[in-house]
Amino acid sequence: MAKGLDVGTMNIISGQQDDPETVFVQQRNSFVEIEYSDMAEQMLSRSDVLHIRKGDQVYVVGDDALNFANIFNRETRRPMSQGILSSDESSAIPMIKLITEQVVGEPAYEGERLFFSSPADPIDSKLNTLYHEKTLESMLGDVGYDPEPINEGMAVIYSELADHNFTGLGVSFGAGMTNVCLAYYAVPVMKFSIARGGDWIDEQAANATGTPVDKVTSIKEDGFELDFRTDVGGVEGALAIYYENLLDYVIQNISREVDDEDVEEGLDVPVVVTGGTSSPDGFEKLFADHLGDAPIPFSISDVRSPQEPLYSVARGALVAARSEEEQEQAAIAPAED
Repeated sequence: MAKGLDVGTMNIISGQQDDPETVFVQQRNSFVEIEYSDMAEQMLSRSDVLHIRKGDQVYVVGDDALNFANIFNRETRRPMSQGILSSDESSAIPMIKLITEQVVGEPAYEGERLFFSSPADPIDSKLNTLYHEKTLESMLGDVGYDPEPINEGMAVIYSELADHNFTGLGVSFGAGMTNVCLAYYAVPVMKFSIARGGDWIDEQAANATGTPVDKVTSIKEDGFELDFRTDVGGVEGALAIYYENLLDYVIQNISREVDDEDVEEGLDVPVVVTGGTSSPDGFEKLFADHLGDAPIPFSISDVRSPQEPLYSVARGALVAARSEEEQEQAAIAPAED
């Protein structure tokens, strides 16, 4: 057995093989604080709402947090910000520990292999990912796993480009960051992140329209489409504007970084766009249209998006974990003979 884990700013998702299918477990990476009462805690427990109590407060965690926030007109709180553990949230580590353990469960045996996603350092921010990565590694190790980080963009390559010998450009549009990786035959030659993602879109749209951020997030996740037929002035119109702005910003940085890496001209590669922020209908076409106008020194064979973009990173981490596990077992077998 082996597992893959996508530790995202918006969602935490695990993947595990249960032949012939891959089983995913998902929780929203957020929480909301409500006042404690015996009755409230009893009702939460009876309803199987994930929560913990600290003193006179109860923290509703995961998928139910957004519902409670909307009901009580409050903002959810996040253990992570811009793709890494939030330095501004005092409860970040205990909350993400609770959510992660609920998603990934206990290991099937001591030292079970688990690959977890980790972003690259962003090129447009002074944020550093080392503390985030090492904290998660220690946390998962304490549970009993043998954890190893995998670059988020590389996980996309593993998940979606097996039919191209793991060669191509993977772009993961997450909530906190956008991760980019160019790989040749499973070897990453360029990887970086951009400190903008779905949260940036939500915040800009909220500021522009005077709408609470959680309400904007709910609208975006409830059938929003990038068709540009929405009247200007509403939340959906603002979302469309900032989606297009984010795509332009990401593609500009891809063009700049490809030049810096001096990638071989004449290369013909597929591009995969994935991640929860890429979920709206019309995203793939909009990205392909804008990418076609960019000065990139290699040819694009096609731009594709998986049927379930939210699960790509967890699936890719699982592929890497299973491959590592198989290699270790193959190395042990001759010694036992």
